[in-house]
Amino acid sequence: MQILRGLYSSDTRPVALTIGNFDGVHLGHQALLSQLQAAARARGLQTAVVIFEPHPREFFTPQDAPARLSSLREKLELFAHLGIDRVHVCRFNAQFAQMNAADFMRTLHSKLSAKYVLIGDDFRFGSGRVGDFALMEKIGGQYGFEVSSVRSVMHDGVRISSTAVRAALAAGQMRRVHDYLGRAYSISGRVVHGDGVGKKLGYPTANIQLKHNRPALSGIFVIEAHTLNIGVLQGVASLGVRPTLKHQAKPVLEVHLFEFAQDIYGKRMRVEFLQKRREEKKFPDVAALTLQIASDVDSAKKWFEQHD
Repeated sequence: MQILRGLYSSDTRPVALTIGNFDGVHLGHQALLSQLQAAARARGLQTAVVIFEPHPREFFTPQDAPARLSSLREKLELFAHLGIDRVHVCRFNAQFAQMNAADFMRTLHSKLSAKYVLIGDDFRFGSGRVGDFALMEKIGGQYGFEVSSVRSVMHDGVRISSTAVRAALAAGQMRRVHDYLGRAYSISGRVVHGDGVGKKLGYPTANIQLKHNRPALSGIFVIEAHTLNIGVLQGVASLGVRPTLKHQAKPVLEVHLFEFAQDIYGKRMRVEFLQKRREEKKFPDVAALTLQIASDVDSAKKWFEQHD
């Protein structure tokens, strides 16, 4: 898969493309990408996805922007897994935000050789978000490329969206999250050095570097950890601010792996969240915290025994 910066490519082969943020790459996104690939095959085109970095809402209202479901790297890995040929990562800045809808469509045609464009039914584009499907279809006709839209994917009467995934994560509804994503929710990152508190308490942890300060979920979870050349490991994870030990700290993802003692600093780990056990809480002292960690580890092991 090619990864390109901006709306430009030296590859002049015509493409079928789609545009969006694709945060989480949930089943709604996957349905759109599957339809894009089918349209591309039928027309003999390459597939291309245009995404924005940062998320436009992070640019306009950073304090009110939604929590990220996936980092850029995670998103690109999912696109590659789904068989997309090319991804254009567009830096969303003041200049890009001022591009009007007609100029945006013209760029898709002249710079990316778009012959087919597929968008979600709620997609908006151009300065002020004035562009919609009707305008895209009209301008597409002028430039000689097809424009289609894909309907929302529903689950139990709920439209699958990044917003719905965030709500389910915040509520600790991991089964529902799985239904929306088609997989367990995961966070990937490099294992970095922590402050060693877990080891002192008898429960050493792998600390996963977080790319964003506001994760979409928090609490204590049953997890599986995937690490290259090691395989799948079972464990329990804490994702939060550690109120017993810290004051106004940034969120930290700490993973305790069962019966595991290898040095994995610097390795990348993907942590799948299987079940939420409880909310994070502040304990009166470290002794009480240690007793609770022991209970969390025991209950997580029993969960695996019941779900083999």
